Amino acid sequence: MKTIVALQALVTAASLDIEPTAAELDAIDREMPLIRAEVELLDAQIMTIDRPTNELDTRRVRRARNRVLAARRDLTNRAGTVQSGGAA
Repeated sequence: MKTIVALQALVTAASLDIEPTAAELDAIDREMPLIRAEVELLDAQIMTIDRPTNELDTRRVRRARNRVLAARRDLTNRAGTVQSGGAA
C-alpha cells in the first residue's frame, strides 16, 4: 500500500511575510468609501436584529443603503473613467 504525502513546498507558501503591493493599497484606498458605507449598513442592520424596528431604525437602514448605492455608483464611475483614459 502506498502512502499519500503532500510535499511541504507545495502546501505552504515560500514566504508568509508577504506585504500588499502599492497597487493593492491604492485599490483599497479607492474602495474605502464603499467599505465604510457597507460597515455602516451592517451596523444599522445589526441594531435592528433583536428588537422591533421603529421609524428611526427604518430611516437609518434606508439611508445606509442609499450611501452604499451612492458609493458603488461613484466607484464604478471612477473605474470606468480610468479604464477609458478619461475621454468621454
